[in-house]
Amino acid sequence: MKIGELATAAGVSPSRIRFYETAGLLAPDERTGSGYRVYGEVAVKALEIIKQAQLAGFTLAEIKALLPAEGLGEWNRDAMLAALRRKHVAIEEMQRKLSQSKRKVRAVIDDIEAKPADVTCAENADLIMAHLNSLLA
Repeated sequence: MKIGELATAAGVSPSRIRFYETAGLLAPDERTGSGYRVYGEVAVKALEIIKQAQLAGFTLAEIKALLPAEGLGEWNRDAMLAALRRKHVAIEEMQRKLSQSKRKVRAVIDDIEAKPADVTCAENADLIMAHLNSLLA
């Protein structure tokens, strides 16, 4: 199938396919005499894997390291598991940091909403900063 047909089958744009080719994630099976890219069915599967891996937070470099060099037939199981475990740990760390950020933002919202009427905005800002600093300690 040509690049437009592959794009339709995989639900991506032709420019995205060219981008993945440039990044070394995908290659056409062949080119016609006039230079058109020709892809097999495995390209649809490869694009789905790439899309899902990106949604899971993998970078293009990480995806490239995981994809088999020749088609999708020979996966390195140990490398795949190691990469997935690393990504799992990274996601857990990201969740921890996001949770901390969420608590800090909630604390600022609460402090702003609880501003006493007899306190100026500048004084309240000092109180909020002191509260944030206590959260960091």
